[in-house]
Formats: sequence, C-alpha cells, structure tokens
Amino acid sequence: MRESSNEGFDRVDLKILRALQSEGRLSNADLAERVNVSAATCHRRTQRLFEEGYISGVRAEVVPAAVGLGALVMVGVVLDRSTPESFAAFEGAVMEMKEVLDCNLVAGDFDYLLKIRVRDMADFNKLHGQKLIALPGVRQTRTFFVMKEVKENARLPF
Repeated sequence: MRESSNEGFDRVDLKILRALQSEGRLSNADLAERVNVSAATCHRRTQRLFEEGYISGVRAEVVPAAVGLGALVMVGVVLDRSTPESFAAFEGAVMEMKEVLDCNLVAGDFDYLLKIRVRDMADFNKLHGQKLIALPGVRQTRTFFVMKEVKENARLPF
C-alpha cells in the first residue's frame, strides 16, 4: 500500500480498504454505510483506490481441499548462477506453472521459495520430476510438506 501520508488518502479510504479486505463481497451501499459516506462518494473513492493501485483485485478464497488440492508444499530452490539473466529465466518459467501459488526471491539458504498446491504426495512427485527440476538454472531443490496450515492468507495489519 502507498504511504498513508499521500495527499489523496485519508481515514475514509483506510476504512474502505479495511472493510473490503475483511469482506470483499460488500455491495457499494453496504460499504458506504459501514464507512459512513454516501453511496456515490463511496463508489468514487473505491474506483480511485483501484485506479491508484491500492487495491489490485477482489477474488474468492477457495478451500483447496474442496477442489482436490489438499497438499501444500514449500520448495526452496537454489540456482546454479546468481545473475539477472538466470533469475529472469527462472521467474519467467515459474510464471507459467499453475501449481505454483507464490514465488519469492529470498535471502538465506535458497534463492527462491515456492508455495505449491497439489492433490497429494504422488502428484507432487510427478510435478517435481517433470517440471521443477527442469526449470531453467535449477541446481538444487529442498522440499517441505506442510503438516498443518496454522495461518493462511492473513489480512494486512493496517
């Protein structure tokens, strides 16, 4: 989120962001009532928040197990070279993989940390053997199967 000291950003905008982050399906009328502004003002402000990049989208949170993707796997990836070209090639290839939910360049033991959803361990084994180790520049992977999701998709603390 942009700095709240931005001239066009005030407490009403913050209330709108908090309300939408909590419940993205609110109608404009309900949102306006919650933040105590008119429906027209609320609509105009919400549109501006989208246009200025404070809100990147609104979507449903689907229960992974309900759609057959009950296994969550974290994979640390080490590349064979640390160059802008090798990072770009790896990132481009990962962007094409629907199983990869998140890909983050990290400091520490790995170059990247991937968050992956699959049906089960056999499904991951197939993905690993056919796609992950074939990604550009991959020297090593380290896999962690999540035993329990304690906190997932938490709201931003603002």
